[in-house]
Amino acid sequence: MQAPIIKSIIDQHAEEAAFLWLQRHAAVCEPHYSLKDLAHLDDRLEANIDGLRIAGDAGWEICEEALTIKEPGEIFTAAVLAFEGDDGRRVDEVITASESTPENLQALVSALGWIDDECFQRWVPGMANASADIYRYLAISAYAIRQLDPGEILGMALQNADPLIQARALRAVGELKQKNLLPVLKQFDQSNDLACCFWSAWSGVLLSDPLAIDRLKTFVAVASAYREPAIQLLLRIVDIKQSQLFLNALSKTADSQRLIARGTGMVGDPVVIPWLIELMMNPELARVAGESFSMITGVDIAYDDLEGEWPDGFEAGPTENPQDEDVAMDPDEDLPWPEPSLIRSWWQENSKHFRPGTRYLCGQPISVEYCQKVLRDGYQRQRRAAALELALLQADAPLFNTSAPGFLQQNWLAE
Repeated sequence: MQAPIIKSIIDQHAEEAAFLWLQRHAAVCEPHYSLKDLAHLDDRLEANIDGLRIAGDAGWEICEEALTIKEPGEIFTAAVLAFEGDDGRRVDEVITASESTPENLQALVSALGWIDDECFQRWVPGMANASADIYRYLAISAYAIRQLDPGEILGMALQNADPLIQARALRAVGELKQKNLLPVLKQFDQSNDLACCFWSAWSGVLLSDPLAIDRLKTFVAVASAYREPAIQLLLRIVDIKQSQLFLNALSKTADSQRLIARGTGMVGDPVVIPWLIELMMNPELARVAGESFSMITGVDIAYDDLEGEWPDGFEAGPTENPQDEDVAMDPDEDLPWPEPSLIRSWWQENSKHFRPGTRYLCGQPISVEYCQKVLRDGYQRQRRAAALELALLQADAPLFNTSAPGFLQQNWLAE
């Protein structure tokens, strides 16, 4: 006999699950979250979802009611319950409620990454052959997030008329290292869809196509959503001399110092560290310079007592002035403030351990073994860097998904 349902408690589980998913969605890109932290957050999220499972139909009804606000956290929570069941009407209802917005699509994909293998096999292969394009998009994304080979489904998706599906399939070709589809990528070089052009070049680089590098460079000169992932990959695929020329060219673009400061951390050559220390004197760039310093040296500025104070008079993010039209959040909010004098002293003592002209990640020369260690022990941005390095070092290995559920990542790393 089922215990009585206390609606207020089930409501709380639904609200907490939605909130925690939003928190973990942000956490996967944060500089202060490790895999252990992410897994702990995911455990809390799972506990609240489990409370909704135990409530049975009552749990679903509460989630169904929350779908009316059409927000990502609520979409994710309802989608997990729907995909864990066998009622197609519930799945259709969740997908319809998403309205295909990018944020809600991410929540749906996240739910497909969350469910167990049995539920995955119940829904995803069939979705790949559905008549509605959104189901095919979700299927390709689900295979990619779980690092599973979708087989012929991926090639079929590349022939789809919907650019959204094509772009997601092009990205998956690189993520999953589908070398047999490399010739198809080149068909999208001159696509009228910007996303298709970008992901064909991005995947081509991951598949070691030298011609794709020049195509990817075109996405750096113009500000867009693709500039960041283009830089992230380019600075890791070219040699150090080329990367220096590339960073020099960035000096002609807007916000160049910030881009260059971040780029030096991606390259990993310790020759730039004196320049980064000088940049730490600039409050606008101090924290991003500190992050690149840590990316190269492996130093934890806060833990290693190299942290300074917030500069007097400096403001970042929205102010309390109602006349201020700039409401952008502080992009470096979760980064520590480096103290330049302490950093300089550390470098004077430890620079002998670093060789100019060698690429470092978190204090060690880049190698397969060390990148795997960073995946286990590093912070999320460091882990994302390690994943890209590994994908470039290992021709057949898929791109490790540092945004996947913590329990999945821990299982992959234990294999």
